[in-house]
Amino acid sequence: MSSLTEKDRPIVQFLLNTGTCPRCVLRFCCVGSQMLYRHPHQDLLKDLQEFLKNSQENEGTVCLDVADPPCKRIRLEHREEGADDVNHNGAIPQLPLADSGNAAMESSAGKVCNVCLGILQQFCEADFVKKVCQKVNSADYQFTSFVFSVSLPPQLSVRERAAWLGVKQQMRNLGLPLAKDDIVQLKEAYKWIIHPQLSEELGVPADGKSLFEVSVVFAHPETEEECHFLATACPDCFKPAKNKQSVFTRMAVIKALEKIKEEDFLKHFPCPPSSPKNLCDALEIQCNNGAVFVAGRYNKYSRNLPQTPWIIDGERKLESSVEELISEHLMAEFKADSFNFSSSGREDVDVRTLGNGRPFAIELVNPRRIHFTAEEMKRLQQAINDSSDKIRVRDLQLVTRSAIGRMKEGEEEKTKTYSALIWTDKAIQREDIAFLDDIKELKLDQKTPLRVLHRRPLAVRCRLIHTMKSEYIDEHHFRLHLKTQAGTYIKEFVHGDFGRTKPNIGALLNRTADILELDVESVDVDWPPTLAD
Repeated sequence: MSSLTEKDRPIVQFLLNTGTCPRCVLRFCCVGSQMLYRHPHQDLLKDLQEFLKNSQENEGTVCLDVADPPCKRIRLEHREEGADDVNHNGAIPQLPLADSGNAAMESSAGKVCNVCLGILQQFCEADFVKKVCQKVNSADYQFTSFVFSVSLPPQLSVRERAAWLGVKQQMRNLGLPLAKDDIVQLKEAYKWIIHPQLSEELGVPADGKSLFEVSVVFAHPETEEECHFLATACPDCFKPAKNKQSVFTRMAVIKALEKIKEEDFLKHFPCPPSSPKNLCDALEIQCNNGAVFVAGRYNKYSRNLPQTPWIIDGERKLESSVEELISEHLMAEFKADSFNFSSSGREDVDVRTLGNGRPFAIELVNPRRIHFTAEEMKRLQQAINDSSDKIRVRDLQLVTRSAIGRMKEGEEEKTKTYSALIWTDKAIQREDIAFLDDIKELKLDQKTPLRVLHRRPLAVRCRLIHTMKSEYIDEHHFRLHLKTQAGTYIKEFVHGDFGRTKPNIGALLNRTADILELDVESVDVDWPPTLAD
């Protein structure tokens, strides 16, 4: 329903008399006209007053009708079977109040609404909209649209239920059956009013799928204890949560209101609710941009550089890392709050990554800048490469969140190629290692290495060495090129890790073997796409 009719008159009069604002009156009358809610507060009040005066004379509808799309509703109770909107004579009984329009006008004028606590009053005005837009503009975000969200005090749900039960009780006293079962949500009505104003002031459209969010958090300290009685009546609905400061969340309160019996509710809370002394407080006006994802491949040329910060017991062991050398430039250019680094596997601090590099992706959280041309990304890549001789980045590009999944898809089924410099305690000749070249698809059982047991669960992992090619250097040294299943522990395959990896190079050669140097020569993941130089 998008307009008021004569059957709404008792509800309009009752709510205005008890201190409800005009916009909440429209909500309780299920008015779905978005344009109507945007009318000035005082104009709406005058229109409702005129409606109360003239409604009996004009049996049709008051001139408040504007066509709009269907609106979201909040169900308050089940529709009564056979409910009717008229009495036995076919007429709607009138509230027994003299000069009802003026009385309602005086009751609502200048008061804080007893249902929305002022949210549909002062916080819909141009001054507040400008305050929100000043906050957005000062934060210096790039955006082409926005989505608006609002966090309401949980006690609003209690007051809304109380107001509806008050209406229901009043209609029953008048001998009027009540046929309504839903009202327009406060959040929905608020967005109808605020969206066009924000859009005009910011110069961009409101879009429910936008990654740029403008949010307002409301609180009302004066009434914050009003929902506490629900914890006694419905204790199962209020469970402590680590990330919540209070058990009285909006969803917990709504769940309790669905569960509590009407008579129990009426024992604890006045119906209709009383008018508060103070308006809500807009605690926070926040902006947040959806994450941006950057991907590429990196080479690591240092044998003294970890992939991620190396910190043990709060003490930093090395001054930098691959992650930091890349991310510090991205953080500065995208003006992000934080980042999350991920890659296709990882190398040890003393292992180089050569060849076409290792795929990586960085999630930049809440970036202020989000638009970069291909040329700007090339310059950013060059800046990273110029800043250090320990790493080099290629194919730096913007990607989607879903595309990052390709980096992890079938990770253990992918292959990696290594080059290992190996030492043996006993002298070797070329013919002693030549047989390694003929071994294909060698199956390993690798118990979690001792060196990573502090951060990996104890397990036996089956891995494959697809091929090996030996390169003799001298009596105690040779180089071994390996193509392996991703996730294979190469160092342990060489020295055996005290028998935890079987078979191993030492066992195959029947002598003690150890690894002196290890390089990753290729990571066979076809992502991200190669870019032209």
